[in-house]
Amino acid sequence: MSREQVSDTPLPPLSARAERIRARDPAAMASLMRDLEAGRPEAVTELGQLVRACGLSAPSQGPLVVGLTGPPGSGKSTLVDALLGHWRGRAGEDAGDARPVGVIAVDPSSPVHGGAILGDRIRMQRHATDPGVFVRSVASRGASGGLARVVHDLIAVLGCGGFELVLVETVGVGQSEVDVTREADVTVVVLVPGLGDTIQAMKAGVLELADVLVVNKADLPGADAAVANLRAMLELRHASGPRAAGHAHAGAAAAAHAGAELAPEVPILETRALAGDGIPALAAAIEAAGAARVPLRAARRRRGARDAIVLCATRRLAAELEARLDAGGPDVLGMLDDVAERRRSAIEVAEGLMAAVHDEY
Repeated sequence: MSREQVSDTPLPPLSARAERIRARDPAAMASLMRDLEAGRPEAVTELGQLVRACGLSAPSQGPLVVGLTGPPGSGKSTLVDALLGHWRGRAGEDAGDARPVGVIAVDPSSPVHGGAILGDRIRMQRHATDPGVFVRSVASRGASGGLARVVHDLIAVLGCGGFELVLVETVGVGQSEVDVTREADVTVVVLVPGLGDTIQAMKAGVLELADVLVVNKADLPGADAAVANLRAMLELRHASGPRAAGHAHAGAAAAAHAGAELAPEVPILETRALAGDGIPALAAAIEAAGAARVPLRAARRRRGARDAIVLCATRRLAAELEARLDAGGPDVLGMLDDVAERRRSAIEVAEGLMAAVHDEY
């Protein structure tokens, strides 16, 4: 069936919950998000129908997705709270007419119950009664790169709910946080002065991710030095050339910025999130970066879609293999003993199991 035939196929009627999401019902959005996190197949089908009905496929449509990443303790949650206050309560503008903003706060998982353990919504309680703000804490559940696997779908729910801005706050695991660039239209890297040589080394890696650089807690000693250091690193990267850097580093971070030569210079801003200092300038920089990167959105979202598909397939395969191993039986116990006693390699046994799954499917 061609793409045109698919687009002309009448859509099935939406569920009552999906209709409520389109009316920006927070309870309906939370309900679908919960089912998506639980991996319920009917929720996945429902979201697919909802996304097609909302028509968010064009790169210029849908919410502006802003990823905030950086080391633990850099004040990302406080910065998100300050940005919410700015976008929802600009001087002379009624909050009811301001742009609706959704927040997905990815927290570390509890080792006991698997849920989010920080609960960033606690830090944003002043927005709890604002119908134009929706905050969802989601557990990373061991996903690498600082993002939960379900974040891609949660962003879609918020987009269908009419949210024009979506802020995604990552766990804060440092240099490995590259997943955020696959989901975000604009990536904000948050740093703080005075965290030592570890953060200095990490900066060189995150420069490949950043659309906006922020030195938060700028009242601390060393803020000016941190800004100067970042500026020197950016100048060095610029001298090396973004295309050369993209060829030299074939990883996800460099791939996420293919075509970065079309983007404007990366701004370096100083903020004090608790006091609100520098927040208007940061919001303006994010909006400017979002507008400048509209031509790059299609490529970024295509890469994000690819990675989301691979993650879903990997998760499904892992669950199937774990179920077979957990089933026990003489054959399984024999395989485990063979690997444990080094009579067979784990790779050999894994390939045999995957071949069996492939034959069945």
